Amino acid sequence: MSFVEYSDLIRDGDVAIVYLGHESMMHVKVKQGAQTQTRYGVIRHSSDLIGRRYGSKVTCSKGGWVYVLHPTPELWTVTLPHRTQILYTTDIATITMMLELKPGCVVCESGTGSGSLSHAILRSVAPTGHLHTVEFHQQRAEKAAEEFKEHGVDGLVTVRNQDVCKDGFGVSGVADAVFLDIPSPWEAVRHAKAAMKRQGGRVCSFSPCIEQVQRTCEALAEEGFEEISTLEVLLRVHDVRTVYLPLPDFGADLSAQTDDDAAAPTETKPQTPVALKTTTLPREMQGHTGIRL
Repeated sequence: MSFVEYSDLIRDGDVAIVYLGHESMMHVKVKQGAQTQTRYGVIRHSSDLIGRRYGSKVTCSKGGWVYVLHPTPELWTVTLPHRTQILYTTDIATITMMLELKPGCVVCESGTGSGSLSHAILRSVAPTGHLHTVEFHQQRAEKAAEEFKEHGVDGLVTVRNQDVCKDGFGVSGVADAVFLDIPSPWEAVRHAKAAMKRQGGRVCSFSPCIEQVQRTCEALAEEGFEEISTLEVLLRVHDVRTVYLPLPDFGADLSAQTDDDAAAPTETKPQTPVALKTTTLPREMQGHTGIRL
């Protein structure tokens, strides 16, 4: 099992996603002889998971059922153990687009945190790219390295436990893209520049406060970066409803009428309303999570 390669069958040692509902999912480490408790009952790994196909519908001990899904970065984002605040799919999609990530890219990231963005980056740069990720906190760095190995992507990533603002990324002149998600990204801009290739490349910084953005923009300009822009992403969920609209009466089709039809009296038929799906914006909208530049 790997987060960047799909497998058909569930095997001992895999990480699988148990889907109980759209708002309720959990990850499990598949192990021979182990059991997982859910609100629908027990899932026995030996008989219910190992050897089954990913996507299978599994019946629990109480009669309820769940789906067992192959892990993806998106599913891992909503089921991972939180060691820090994380980035979610809306922001991750924007970041990977802005950094122009593709297979073969070399990316530097700080900080690693819970690894939500890291898994999305690894899928984007696989199979020939590489991620250099830096985490200041030792235990978080060690746990991230352990998860990468467990998820079958350890060959694509190097985890370093150091202060990126003082010690940089540990590489120079190799990165196609750099991502910063730290309290003071302006202090790491010069290290980002040193890590990047001599020509081309992009830097993206994620900050929740506009004051952080201002200082980072100033640091980027001082280091000679060009085309600096700031972007805020807001997620708006539209409410879907059904409306009924009457069809307009355009009269008879004169081009298709014969002389006898024209002489005959016409009857006006009542118009049947047509059901259409439409959307409306919610009255309230959640504020931003962060600003990218």
